[in-house]
Amino acid sequence: MKVAVIHDWLTGFRGGEVVLDAILKAFPTADLFTLFYSKGKLNANIENRKIFTAFTDKLPFKEKLYRNYLPLFPTAIESLDLKGYDLILSSSHCVAKGIIPHPNTLHISYVHSPMRYVWDMYYDYFPQRSGLKFFILQNISNYLRSWDVTSAQRVDHFLCNSDFVGKRIKKYYRRDYQVVFPPCVPSKHKVQEFEKEDFYLIVSAFAPYKRLDLAIEAFRKNGKKLLLIGGGQTEKTLLRNLPSNIEWKKGLPREEVHSYYKRAKGFIFPGLEDFGITPVEAQSYGTPVIAFGQGGALETVVSKKTGVFFPEQTVDSLLSAVEESDSIRYKTRDFQASIDRFTEEKFINEILKSVDRHK
Repeated sequence: MKVAVIHDWLTGFRGGEVVLDAILKAFPTADLFTLFYSKGKLNANIENRKIFTAFTDKLPFKEKLYRNYLPLFPTAIESLDLKGYDLILSSSHCVAKGIIPHPNTLHISYVHSPMRYVWDMYYDYFPQRSGLKFFILQNISNYLRSWDVTSAQRVDHFLCNSDFVGKRIKKYYRRDYQVVFPPCVPSKHKVQEFEKEDFYLIVSAFAPYKRLDLAIEAFRKNGKKLLLIGGGQTEKTLLRNLPSNIEWKKGLPREEVHSYYKRAKGFIFPGLEDFGITPVEAQSYGTPVIAFGQGGALETVVSKKTGVFFPEQTVDSLLSAVEESDSIRYKTRDFQASIDRFTEEKFINEILKSVDRHK
């Protein structure tokens, strides 16, 4: 088959790009289409193939301001010419699923999430409720929601990373879905016992819904050492007046990040996430996860075996969970059983089976 893979944008290597990397391993001759492409920010498997971009890739200041062009995204994704392909696989958390397929082309969409900033997290991203800015955002969001629902009907079959996301596909698009867990760890990865040091870890983009502010306040209160790895839009606010027991690192190579996973006493996951690859990565090194007890974490962390949940997004609730985790004697075999659900090999096999079922 002649295969096209669509990904929203190629501006860095994060969780969505880990999934894309595995999809391209399943279809090594596929052509790749996207809205924006920043050369040199991805791995060789992604960059060493034909990459076709929409007109948005020529817009000014795309490196830093690409998200500001959001109202143009539906038009841009529909401008991509996909004639002649037998299979289209879209990897979508924004508009990639909205491409226009040929009537005889099979379109399978792996949805990381429906657009969170116009659906379930609209009021978190845009809390302002009056004024000209509110009026403009309300109209743009209304248009994006209408387009999002309409374009969902161009997909033949939906895959998603968790049942938590699948329920939103059902709610907003009125479509059925199949859960295929993302490829978080290499095939046949063996969990080993590492000597744990007296610090806790967060690896995350800095965004409001990640609730890193909650973790900072909790560790300000208990005085335990916390290492923050990451960066993003809320950097300046979050890093202002950090206490001495909280350290921040940015731009670390992946190998160094994984060395911290190995040594951390616990991994803090305070936000409500669709899935969250980082908790699985932590488990792959035998590091327990202390997570907010809603969303995708409920499908990746095994309570009291590979981590604990805190029921409320409050400082006291998180602190109680940290103390509870410290009192548990975790077993390597439980971590192994958990991460075996999230291997690259299993992901690729499920993708290929889905294509075979629907072609």
